[in-house]
Amino acid sequence: MTEMDAPLATPCNIQICEVTCDSFRIMWNMPPEDTARATHFFIDLSRKENRHPNRFKHRDVPTKLVAKAVSLPMAVRGHWFLSPRTEYCVAVQTAVRQPDGDYLVSEWSPVVEFCTGDYAMEHLQQLLDKANGSAGRLLRFSVFYRNQHPEYFDYVRRECGGLMRPALKDSSGSHGSPINGKLHGVFFSCNTEFDTGLPPRDSPYGPLRFQIPAGHLLNPNISLYFADFYCMYTAYHYVVLVLAPVGTEGDNFCRTRLPRLDLASNPFLTCTASQRQGEEPVYCHASDVIMEVLFTEPVNLDQGSVEQISGHHQLMSLTTANAKKDPSCKVCNISVGR
Repeated sequence: MTEMDAPLATPCNIQICEVTCDSFRIMWNMPPEDTARATHFFIDLSRKENRHPNRFKHRDVPTKLVAKAVSLPMAVRGHWFLSPRTEYCVAVQTAVRQPDGDYLVSEWSPVVEFCTGDYAMEHLQQLLDKANGSAGRLLRFSVFYRNQHPEYFDYVRRECGGLMRPALKDSSGSHGSPINGKLHGVFFSCNTEFDTGLPPRDSPYGPLRFQIPAGHLLNPNISLYFADFYCMYTAYHYVVLVLAPVGTEGDNFCRTRLPRLDLASNPFLTCTASQRQGEEPVYCHASDVIMEVLFTEPVNLDQGSVEQISGHHQLMSLTTANAKKDPSCKVCNISVGR
């Protein structure tokens, strides 16, 4: 048996590092003689949920990555459209290309699992730029509001001393948003109807509405962050913003993960001082998107009022709870890994 025909050792000690939402680096151990001989690496990557127990040769599965041998760790980016926050399985083979064009290959390495990361700041900036194009003109508003069922408000009064406590953000919207499943807050709306300038008469979230003056949640002591832009297979789009009192845990969480917005000048939600002394600031919201505002601290019911809405309580199916983003929408999706 010649050196060219000697079997290649099975790659071992697979390590994944520098993982982002759309890339990673991979390295493994192999004998020095294999390092000198190897001409190609085969990388088999698949979502953990779709993992098939049978192994395939590289030529049978064209989606497997065939790469010329490079110094390790090797960067994997853009060969697949890696999804953020997704569990993957990866295995590797080393190979020597023979004079006849065939490959001498090692056995597949053990399978290693890893999970991609959240959107980075650059991806959120792309999302923000897209949202900016859909925001529309600014309309005045005066209150933030939150609809719920009577049982919710009864519980808040009875068990929480009147405090609406922050809850963990669900998985609705963009899969890669850094706040999903990580940031706690109390959701509010601020959109108004064109004809009345008041909150809408209907709501899918419950027949009772808590209203609080806008200045209680939006003022110079608040940091404003952009968190998401998405739709649910519909023509209208949602913008998710975070309001975090300066210096709080929520503010510290968002500062390194989300684009911060200028309170007085941004396309979505503004607070500007009145030109006349003694008058209230002017509060405005974007007219062409549905605003979802997450306030990161508890809110006391005593700061506002709870009243019955005048319209209908709509179907819960119209809510955005754990709603999945339309991956085919060209308005609100960004390209990562390209």
